[in-house]
Amino acid sequence: MDRLHALLQRFSVNARMFHSGPLCGLHDFDDADAQGYLHLIRRGEVDIRHGDGGRDRVDRPSLVLYPRPLGHRFVTDPDEGADMACAHIQLGARPDNPVARALPPVLVMPLEELPAASGLLELLFDEAFSRQCGHQHVVDRLFEVVLVLILRRLLDQGRIHGGALAGLADSRLSKALVALHEAPAEPWTLPSLAERAGMSRSRFAEAFTATVGQPPAAYLTGYRIALAQDLLRRDRPLGRVAESVGYGSAAALSRAFSAHCGMSPREWRKTQVA
Repeated sequence: MDRLHALLQRFSVNARMFHSGPLCGLHDFDDADAQGYLHLIRRGEVDIRHGDGGRDRVDRPSLVLYPRPLGHRFVTDPDEGADMACAHIQLGARPDNPVARALPPVLVMPLEELPAASGLLELLFDEAFSRQCGHQHVVDRLFEVVLVLILRRLLDQGRIHGGALAGLADSRLSKALVALHEAPAEPWTLPSLAERAGMSRSRFAEAFTATVGQPPAAYLTGYRIALAQDLLRRDRPLGRVAESVGYGSAAALSRAFSAHCGMSPREWRKTQVA
């Protein structure tokens, strides 16, 4: 059972490198463009000041992941600096999708904690710093692979404490979540999801709410609405969107969408164009 496949298929990982090489002195990264960041630090010491008031100091090769928009500041030696490759990232088209929401605001991880990626990271740094023909395209794809390996590592270590990824780290809840992610249009009920997990209804509902952070029905609704938003952004007809995400008609989707988002799908789509 691939716990990540359905989520990553529907909320794809995208990266675009915007810096490679030394970074010296003080540098601010803003959150104005609704994107996250992935910084890969190859060498040097970096003081990191997060927009939420937190601070970290990196003194060995590490990665710094901001899955959702969050301004931050890097402070390095003005002469020695630090060698790094930096990319804008998106986990899905919007920063409030189930993948991005399940991650902490910032993750700092030594690169040695990704042993399976050692060769990949060397290739990424070599491509990023050499600037050979086509290097941007190659590095962007390598950043995306690193992102998936980070998610896999967090799942395997059980380091996510809430949201969809925490549920996927649970051996029983993951069976129900994977089924739901793979087939959101199915008429899922508490009994059918509990059966997938091999648990009683009451035990499943209790464990799901405690682990994921919301009841199964609320998660299913949020997941379906997130999928609908993604399809609406691609100008899919409302009726087809409703069918794809498990609502019997455009009217039914509109009611659920309005209750969840506070506006109709048509009104919401206008806000995305503005």
